Amino acid sequence: MVNPIPNAPRKTMRLRCLQHVPFEGPEEIAHWARERGHTLRITRLFRDEPLPAAEEFDWLIVMGGPMSVYDEHLHRWLADEKSLIARCLQERRFILGVCLGSQLLAECLGAHVYRNAVKEIGWLPVLFHAGVAAGSLLEGLSAELTVLHWHGETYDLPKGCLHLAESQGCAVQAFEHPMALGLQFHFETTRNGLQQLILHCREDIGTGPYEQSVDAILSGETTHGTTARSTIFQVLDRIAERIASHRNHASDRLE
Repeated sequence: MVNPIPNAPRKTMRLRCLQHVPFEGPEEIAHWARERGHTLRITRLFRDEPLPAAEEFDWLIVMGGPMSVYDEHLHRWLADEKSLIARCLQERRFILGVCLGSQLLAECLGAHVYRNAVKEIGWLPVLFHAGVAAGSLLEGLSAELTVLHWHGETYDLPKGCLHLAESQGCAVQAFEHPMALGLQFHFETTRNGLQQLILHCREDIGTGPYEQSVDAILSGETTHGTTARSTIFQVLDRIAERIASHRNHASDRLE
């Protein structure tokens, strides 16, 4: 198990989460925010709630969903969501993208998003690149972790970003921009969240080499879920440190 950073910054931050479907929420991210004293507001795009102005938050979290980044004809909020992500990148306002969120982030950074050769569904190992991860937001993680996947699309590594992780089925599992982190997999899902994901998306599961049965997925949560959830605390602490450091440098430049 990975322990949270003991001296993580405690200055209150305003987190805004963009949620695309009812069954993929921030879960352990929300738990972390409560524990650290930060505020977290959720914009439920599936209810057509209006997107926030960038000035309303310090940190944008973009969650997953079964849609594609190119489904603007099906989801009218997608184009405006991309515009918000692009503005955050321009203004150096931090973004954490999870699954679909990482695909939206990659596209806004100029990368091509496309259907992967295989789907990855279930608890599967990810290999972290120790060399490039030194000093990164994923520094200190084990060289290999078994994490939850539920995706069929992927992307090329965005230009200027660090390639942090890969798996046998997907070349880019995690990437880092100076003010953004994209994760194809899920550190944040609780058992209840996983059950909801299965309830709504079990038809996604086929017979591919990286697709597990429902029983295997639920069993995997018992084996790997605790480690995944403790790891997200460490990653979020590091993000908070980076945002605080960026704030301090910006303040110094204004003095």
